[in-house]
Amino acid sequence: MDKKLVIGMVNIHGLFRGYDQELGINPDTGGQTKYVLDLVKALSQREEVKAVYVYTRQIIDKKYDASYAQLEEQINEKAWIIRIPFGPKRYLRKEKLWPHIDSFVDQTLNYIRKSKIIPHVFHGHYADGGYAASQLGLLLGVPSIFTGHSLGRSKKRRLLEKGKQEERLQETFHFDERIDAEEFSLDSAACVVTSTVQEVEEQYAEYSCYHPETMEVIPPGVDLDSFEPYDESNTDTALTRRFEHFLTEPDKPAILALARPDDRKNFATLIRAYGENRELRNKANLILIMGNRKDIKSFSPEQRKVLYEVLYLIDYYDLYGKVAYPKQHDGDEVPFAYRWAASRRGIFVNPAYTEPFGLTLLEASGSGLPIVATNDGGPQDIIMNCKNGLLIDPFDTRDMAQKMLRLLTSPDLWQQYSRAGIENTRIYYSWDNHVEKYLKDLGEIVVGNRPRIFNVAKRDYRLSQIDRIIITDIDNTLTGDENSLKEFSQLVQEMQGHIGFGIATGRNKDSAMKLLSELDVPEPDIMVTSVGTEIFYGKKQITDESWQKRINYRWDRQGIRNLFDNVEGFYYQDEPQQSKYKISYKLDMERSMSIKNIKELLWREGFHAKVVFSLGMYLDFIPIRSGDGLAIRQLSFRWGIPWENILIAGDSGNDEAMLKGETLGVVVANHSMELEKLRGYPRIYFSDKSHAGGIIDGISYYNFLDTIEIPNERID
Repeated sequence: MDKKLVIGMVNIHGLFRGYDQELGINPDTGGQTKYVLDLVKALSQREEVKAVYVYTRQIIDKKYDASYAQLEEQINEKAWIIRIPFGPKRYLRKEKLWPHIDSFVDQTLNYIRKSKIIPHVFHGHYADGGYAASQLGLLLGVPSIFTGHSLGRSKKRRLLEKGKQEERLQETFHFDERIDAEEFSLDSAACVVTSTVQEVEEQYAEYSCYHPETMEVIPPGVDLDSFEPYDESNTDTALTRRFEHFLTEPDKPAILALARPDDRKNFATLIRAYGENRELRNKANLILIMGNRKDIKSFSPEQRKVLYEVLYLIDYYDLYGKVAYPKQHDGDEVPFAYRWAASRRGIFVNPAYTEPFGLTLLEASGSGLPIVATNDGGPQDIIMNCKNGLLIDPFDTRDMAQKMLRLLTSPDLWQQYSRAGIENTRIYYSWDNHVEKYLKDLGEIVVGNRPRIFNVAKRDYRLSQIDRIIITDIDNTLTGDENSLKEFSQLVQEMQGHIGFGIATGRNKDSAMKLLSELDVPEPDIMVTSVGTEIFYGKKQITDESWQKRINYRWDRQGIRNLFDNVEGFYYQDEPQQSKYKISYKLDMERSMSIKNIKELLWREGFHAKVVFSLGMYLDFIPIRSGDGLAIRQLSFRWGIPWENILIAGDSGNDEAMLKGETLGVVVANHSMELEKLRGYPRIYFSDKSHAGGIIDGISYYNFLDTIEIPNERID
């Protein structure tokens, strides 16, 4: 291994820049954003780190600052932000990004190829970043790390418990995509960095791909330089004066809460607890810092609902003169708000339904402000370590009010928690400690030298002369209509020398070549066979040995067969359908378990494999590092063919992975229902012509044989 590490952070959603972070400006720009930037800065200060790159999303949107459109931004001499253009140019909330994540992966690979700098490790944040980091790691042959920040299974469960309908939840939050991405990230990760033991035991343990040996509890650090203990001289700012503008008795103790306007932050329960308790109302003022706002109507529907409910409850309980809710604040004013509340013997409250960690709790404690916090998530560990406050049930207004009153009416206890918070946050939650443990873990998972993925192709291969290529599935895509097949074969024969032809199929090489010969189809330049587990180049069908070595990772063919051979509804296919890295079954769907349950059983039993389902009856197990999509990206890297110069045609579920991303996809009209979910994806064209006729139509749609055009290119 090189002496100095290059680390790639993958933080896709929200607004990310290296200065003046706009925390709370929208639901996706909050604690995770701050955590990643602070981690990057801390890592970049270490001697053993050569460079840290943050791969995030480029956003070109008049609603947001132009800095988020800048392709590269230097944070310091060893840290950079790389903004990747993909999907629509405008800002999208994270739930709307799922159709575009494979495009992010492709465009990030493009950037890495051009820069010729491959990180030793990719660290993905949240489900989207975890998925992308895993894919990048698999393609580049380096390990990945995953930090979930918040997890889909626990959030979905809580919402269902509140009476939400599952179908509506899927429409709003896309839990299926999120949870699948989390499972994939957990299965791929060499290390999972978590903040608390509770997070591991009660959240990550819910997942089928939970592997206890990969879990590392490393509490985040907190930059406490700005969060100095309070005194009478360091509490006054324009923000604190704005608090006093709302309040009839501004010198009373303050109950301070700070979070973006999000239903999960549970402001409504806090206001009810305060409004329903006369003693609490008489004892203290309530200060709500809920991000920045100019016009509530400009907020998302979810945020508007939260703000309207806050205003309604303030009016309902007649809390005028007792509650402050300023419209604006700067990030550098927040430390003054903590100190202002502490100087009045107030408290800081986090009433969220769940809190993955609790950064603001540590900032408040570092300023001398005792805390009252939700009993779900990170606050358990924080209060256990720091001895700085009390836990509450976020659903119980009486419990919340009593705990707040206890601190506000017990001077000795308040002083005890204030002092303990100031001291212990600096002992337990320093970035130096976090990075020390983080780099120790990296040293254990990063072995050997950086991979040489940018292979120089042998010049005697015809592929070295190709600048674009058409790759198609065989069965039901290429085949099925004799006339259009003949037309396509003639087109391939007449193509200029710089245009290649390839096939990607579930068949093995011999079966595929036999069928192509029978159909009088020209020999392909590239063959991706056995569902992306084998790659062959040129007329001599030279095996990509590096691909075979890579996909062997954690592959247990016999173990998977032992698990599924005797399961009801599973029928092991004939040997010609099998290969070293592919196990194929035919399913009786009326008798077999669902595909979702098959995946969960596979992962729960500790097998690292992908499940590919096609045509409503065929099931393949392949290695976690294989698949048509990854195989095509391998050949793109090996031969230097740009994504937009690769046209992919398919008809069934086992073609899904290779159709997504920045390549040019064509779905023929006779496709199976498994591909309908791709309708509307960027760069995927659904032809109204079947079989080979659909391929020809797609070639025309993209003008692929001349100057390539992409009608469904990136839009505003």
